[in-house]
Amino acid sequence: MRRLLLAPLCLLAACASRAPGVRPSETPRAPLWVAEPVPLPELAPPPAPVLAPEPPGAVAGVWRAPSEAARVLAAAIVERAVQLVGTRRLGKVARHVPDDCSGLVRLAYLRGGIDLVSHGFLAGENAVSAIYRRAEARGAVHQDNPQPGDLVFFRETYDRNRDGRRNDGLTHVAVVERVEADGALTFIHRGMKGIARSRMNLAFPATHRAGTSGAVLNDYLRPAARGQRAWLTGELFAGFASPEAL
Repeated sequence: MRRLLLAPLCLLAACASRAPGVRPSETPRAPLWVAEPVPLPELAPPPAPVLAPEPPGAVAGVWRAPSEAARVLAAAIVERAVQLVGTRRLGKVARHVPDDCSGLVRLAYLRGGIDLVSHGFLAGENAVSAIYRRAEARGAVHQDNPQPGDLVFFRETYDRNRDGRRNDGLTHVAVVERVEADGALTFIHRGMKGIARSRMNLAFPATHRAGTSGAVLNDYLRPAARGQRAWLTGELFAGFASPEAL
């Protein structure tokens, strides 16, 4: 068998140079055996994915129809976040997470079996940026059609590096609790006075209250300081992330 396998290799070498010991007038012997090509069976194409129909008014290519498992996961996350509303300090509830906005979302997502920082941190990275990096790497980040249980990220909510400028990147994260028909949403976060609810309406990101009804469209998220005005939730919005991909 070893001789049979060497024969084709000798033929390949002869394409580049003349075999030693064979004069041009001589005709080399034909190989003892040449393998016949074996045709491969044709494979059937994979079935096309079945897409759920989009609801009326959904943005094409953006809306995600959540599965039953995704709805159960989101419900567990929201339930845990709601339970924490009114808590002044997370240290009274759990000591394995920091008493800040990242600690709240980690506690809420742990109820659904998701550890948002299990991938670790990069040098100089804050927890919000680390969670966003994880969401972006897994394709979970989106800008439209939020669902209850989604993470919502904000930038420049405080002067993290204390230089008086708005150059701090992602600094705040929360859990979406409820989304209304007009797109306005309520989210739960760790604020200055503990775990609380706030509102955001991306259709009017720079408006605090509606003109006629006086209803709050966007809460203030960054207070005025050092000659700068206060900033609203819609103005500081950075993106959403869906839990089923995390």
